[in-house]
Amino acid sequence: MDATVLCAARNNVPLTPISFLQRSAVAYPNRIALVASGRGSTPHTWRETWVRCVSLAAALVSLGVSRHDVVAVFAQNIPAVCELHFGIPMAGAVICALNSRLDAAMTSTLLSHSEARVIFVDSVLLDVAQEALTLMTKAGARRPLLVLIKEDLDESSQGLDANRATIVPTDHYEYEALINIAPSTPYFSIRWPADENDPIALNYTSGTTSRPKGVVCSHRGAYLNSIAPVLMHDMASAPVYLWTVPMFHCNGWCLVWGVAAKGGTNVCLRRVTAAAVFDAIARHGVTHVLP
Repeated sequence: MDATVLCAARNNVPLTPISFLQRSAVAYPNRIALVASGRGSTPHTWRETWVRCVSLAAALVSLGVSRHDVVAVFAQNIPAVCELHFGIPMAGAVICALNSRLDAAMTSTLLSHSEARVIFVDSVLLDVAQEALTLMTKAGARRPLLVLIKEDLDESSQGLDANRATIVPTDHYEYEALINIAPSTPYFSIRWPADENDPIALNYTSGTTSRPKGVVCSHRGAYLNSIAPVLMHDMASAPVYLWTVPMFHCNGWCLVWGVAAKGGTNVCLRRVTAAAVFDAIARHGVTHVLP
């Protein structure tokens, strides 16, 4: 047995949660994958989500993102964050989901430390992001490219930015436009990991005892950790999962990938209130909520 080798037929592939999306797009193409909790949200099926994520990956590559580059995400629990958890790794890059509650000073520190090439910013958090980028400029750090996510506010976030007078920067990209102008997806080759130990995510601790510390998760680790909560919480096929756990927190306990493994539906909730939770449960037929 000591002399055994891998079969030349290459019947082994690196473990990666990207495969969960690929399978659901084929096995459950018309099943709803993503929807915001509020009224008027446009849901996307797993087939549509696959196409959008491939387009997103192609767009990132066209912006000059290379393998193992860090791409930051500064957003609340909106559908785009789920897509970015697949689209960024499909470009061979590493997703860094930043705590959406950070102030500008800490955001700038983490962007500098991670050396993020691109940052996707939720429009609700644009003020903080712009201040963070200004601080980076003053410190002489390289600023990441800004991509603005103009996600419609759901009902649970109405009034959140009623008094804002944000000036949208001119030197930025817009999320939906970036996906739509991406190279034709049939001609884009997904950058699958060459090694399952390649990094897929960079997360930061909360900094309780000191400055936040970066923690790197591999494709293999993300794959296995995606399966664990699915088994732990008895998720049958096609669960409807309500996002009360922040997606930036350990990548939503890796359920941002785990729900895809089960072909389930992600119900994205910006702000966790009792009214919003019960409304989402009734409206979408939620089967699972984690505290």
